Amino acid sequence: MSKKQDAFYFESFIACADFACQAAHLLEKAMEEFSPEELPQKLDEIHAVEHAADEKKHVVLNTMVKAFITPIEREDIILLSQNIDEMTDKIEDVLIRIYHNNIRSIRPDALQLAKVVIRCCEAVKEMMGEFADFKRSKTLHDRVVNINTMEEEADQLYISSMHTLHTTCTDPIEIISWREIYMYLEKCADACEHVADVVESVVMKNS
Repeated sequence: MSKKQDAFYFESFIACADFACQAAHLLEKAMEEFSPEELPQKLDEIHAVEHAADEKKHVVLNTMVKAFITPIEREDIILLSQNIDEMTDKIEDVLIRIYHNNIRSIRPDALQLAKVVIRCCEAVKEMMGEFADFKRSKTLHDRVVNINTMEEEADQLYISSMHTLHTTCTDPIEIISWREIYMYLEKCADACEHVADVVESVVMKNS
């Protein structure tokens, strides 16, 4: 297989991770500059990114189907494509929940979680940039560990945010609404960790 054909997959993984980064920044901006009236427009913007990410994923999978040889196992290409796409999906889900639940103001700890999600997404994109050289890379393992550490940070923020919500909020509807939003924010970090887990698995299988 030519280096150009190999590069297509690795460059596509980076591009797909970049869509997740774009979505994460859109989510953060929507939360920082929160305006319930502007949410439909923000949803359109983030959905356009999610749609572009889907299109890129389908191009990768369609190319793989026609390929005689691939640089890594086909099941790993499928897993990586799906898990990277899931990052963007989960980020869009957060904004959908904010809209569905008719949120009128953003809780500060939710914004803090959104910022961790951005860091996770950017770390995944950097990791995918290193992934093309996974057989010789000296830093790829550290990048995987870093993403795992950030996911643990998101877990701790999720736990503390939920505790604060239940000890300071008396409106049951608000509690139910924010519990769902916090849960989806935490799922964004989980999605990033899932990509790191697949990368680690590929490295182990090829070492």
